[in-house]
Amino acid sequence: MTTTPLQPTARTSLRRSKERAATERQELYDVLLDGMFCHLGVVLDGDPLVLPTAYGVDLDRGPDGELYLHGSVAARSVVAAPQQTVCVTVTHTDGLVLARSAFHHSVNYRSAVIFGVPRLITDPDEKLHALNRIVDHLVPGRSAAVRSASRKELAKTSVLALSLTEASVKTRSGPANDDEEDLDLPYWTGVIPLQVVAGVPENNPDCDLMVPAHVRSRANVLGAPS
Repeated sequence: MTTTPLQPTARTSLRRSKERAATERQELYDVLLDGMFCHLGVVLDGDPLVLPTAYGVDLDRGPDGELYLHGSVAARSVVAAPQQTVCVTVTHTDGLVLARSAFHHSVNYRSAVIFGVPRLITDPDEKLHALNRIVDHLVPGRSAAVRSASRKELAKTSVLALSLTEASVKTRSGPANDDEEDLDLPYWTGVIPLQVVAGVPENNPDCDLMVPAHVRSRANVLGAPS
């Protein structure tokens, strides 16, 4: 894992609210490690397409770490992505910020934007490693507790690796920023915190096994009782 600070580029430099930009690469890693889903932006036949998908990360690959995306070998977005610069975003909504004026309502958030040309992973061992990273990103330890992907399944799946070198992080936290002349107005102002909360794990109808420890642990981390 590198500790090199984020290096702004023409694509990642903030134009507005520059004070909200993060400079430490660890802040990028924190946003990615805390998230579960991202949005992949590609251009297909001249039109933009943004798709939600699960992802995985390996902070020890490449100079700055890599992000993994997967899809069917026939998926147009996956086929087109290695031929162009793509944009991947991850966003956490931490709170709704209610001000005295409608204009100053806002959101507390953490977001990351990553640019780059992804590479298609062709080595079977690396592909399996990446797929395990995606599974374990959602539920740590899960890949070791299930049947591994078969050669046929690997052949049906494409996996992309995107370098984390060119990225930006933007955050907002704290209360509303009301105009001074509005401070005496009789309107409630404050923050409504938001968080992802997991429910109690539910067995599949055809499964009578006890919920394993790694599943209980993940549910507990997200807010459900263990």
